[in-house]
Parts: sequence; C-alpha cells; structure tokens
Amino acid sequence: MRQTGKRVLIALAAAGVLLGGCAPKTENIDINNDRDAEAVMGLDYRDFQAAAQEMVQSMISSGILNKPGGGKYVMAVSSVVNDTMQHIDTDQLVKKIRVALLRSGKVVVTTAVGLNGPEDAMAMQTRQALRGNEEFNQKTVAGKGSMVAPDLSLSGKIIQRNISIDRDRQQVEYYFQMTLTDIKTGLAIWEDEKVIGKRGSNKSVAW
Repeated sequence: MRQTGKRVLIALAAAGVLLGGCAPKTENIDINNDRDAEAVMGLDYRDFQAAAQEMVQSMISSGILNKPGGGKYVMAVSSVVNDTMQHIDTDQLVKKIRVALLRSGKVVVTTAVGLNGPEDAMAMQTRQALRGNEEFNQKTVAGKGSMVAPDLSLSGKIIQRNISIDRDRQQVEYYFQMTLTDIKTGLAIWEDEKVIGKRGSNKSVAW
C-alpha cells in the first residue's frame, strides 16, 4: 500500500511539472511604450489614452480654463454616454481626463456632487453624522456653508459607426465627444470631438 501511495504522489508531481511547462506564457505590458501590440477593432487602453490627451490639450490650449483673477475652476462630472456596441465603462475616459486636468493646475474636481448623487458620499455623511455628536470635537467637524459648488460641468458621448467596405473588410469609427458647460449660465464654453477610425476584416468583432 505504501509503495502504491508513493507511486501516486510521484505521478501527480510529474503531471504538475508537465502542466506547468505547457502553461501559456504571460507577460506584462508597458502601456507607455507598447510597440508589439496589434490594433484591434474594438476600443482599447491606447484609444482612451489618445482621446483623453487630445481633449485635455484642447481644453488647455483654448484658454477657457484660465480663470479671471487667478485660482482654479471647480468641475463636476455629469454623464458620459456609451453609445457603442461595446460594454465599456466611460469612467475609463473620464478618469484620465480628470487626472490630467488636476495635474495641469487649472481645475479641481468635486466628488461631492454628481448627476446620480455624489461620487464620494463621505463628505456629506460625516457632516450629518458628526454634527452635534458629543463624542467628537465640534471644532473639527466641517461647518455649514464650507462645501464649494462647481463652476463647470463635463459631459460627453462615445459613438460607434460601422461601415462595410466590401465583402471582406469593414471600417469602424469611434467619435469621442466632450462638452464643458458653465453651470452659472448653462452655456457650453468648450466642445471638441476626436475620431478614431479602424479598418479590418469582417471577421473581426468590434464589441
């Protein structure tokens, strides 16, 4: 029985080695210098990077973010609609834009206000829960009227258009559209659109 048990263990160990040796190779991607990656018909991280960079550069170069008298505008994020065939999270684009704008020093982003409620509810909840609570030093609790209202609202849409070139090829166009609205006046003070086009086989899927 002992000999049989040893043989089973040896066989299992050998199988593990063989399976490990046949496992597909996985490697990390240098997303800042990814020269080996082939283009895909769907949207990937390179497309979101390119769209975000172009949008931010357009906003900054337009001068619209230069606040009269100095200081920074406060921006809230409205809705960015996904009108493509892909199940993508539009926050992937918005987050890149937000990070770049914050780094530019032109804008700060409020997370206390959002189209579907605050992105971070803690700012309001701490006020409601801690005011008047004797367990907390009330001098350290944020006072009424201390939150800053947004000046600007960022909204947008991502649109997909599929075009059949011939029996074997197709063209897919992605339109990244963004709008910056002055909340006080309700007027759009900046708008831009970036188009990303791809051609490939009809066998390639774009979702």
